[in-house]
Amino acid sequence: MGIISIVAASSLVFAGCGNSSSDESKSEEYSSQGEKIFKNNSCVGCHGKDLEGASGPSLKNVGSKLSEQDIEKIINEGKGSMPSKVVDEKEAKEVAKWLAEQK
Repeated sequence: MGIISIVAASSLVFAGCGNSSSDESKSEEYSSQGEKIFKNNSCVGCHGKDLEGASGPSLKNVGSKLSEQDIEKIINEGKGSMPSKVVDEKEAKEVAKWLAEQK
């Protein structure tokens, strides 16, 4: 029974890593293109819809800790368990701009 629990828990974790295509995300309003990219890509699977963190760190107030350029570099190059190039460079710039405003 233990292995089944591990497989089930792993499935839930990895399910959050894909693109969101639910009707709810399509009707949601966004403050910027960066927020829209963040919430409609795999970012929310690790960092949470409200930046609260999950398997990845919380990004609440990240703009008071890192510059826009630092955030963009992490998005493009990865850091720790975060893979590089989760979004393309243009999208990374938009997400970094939005995250830098989170103070």
